[in-house]
Amino acid sequence: MKGLCGVAVLLAFVIGAGLAGHAEEELLIFAVVSEVPKDKSRVAVKASVNDVATDTKLLASDAILNNLIWKKLEICHAMRVEGTKTPEGYRVVTVRIIDASMLPMSLQSFAGDCLIKKAIEVAPLVD
Repeated sequence: MKGLCGVAVLLAFVIGAGLAGHAEEELLIFAVVSEVPKDKSRVAVKASVNDVATDTKLLASDAILNNLIWKKLEICHAMRVEGTKTPEGYRVVTVRIIDASMLPMSLQSFAGDCLIKKAIEVAPLVD
């Protein structure tokens, strides 16, 4: 009986370790909205994970879509996002809008260029 219990415990440990290895790891993602968001469930961004910048999409769940921050999302907004990697982009778990100066260096120039371009396009419309 003791041998059977030992095997059961060992089997449960091996299965648990295997499932834990397949669990999705949450990543810290810094992102800048790169296009005017038309579909808020799939937002095009320039994202930096581990200081490597790429063009990708942020995928929002219903909970994120109902978030006031997400509803007000515009081009050039800088964000600190926690999420998981999927084949289509990054699934957003949490989001915070941040100042562009808080972005990693891999996104600083993109954010600055985006803000200048936005200012040039919007400023003549103010008068």
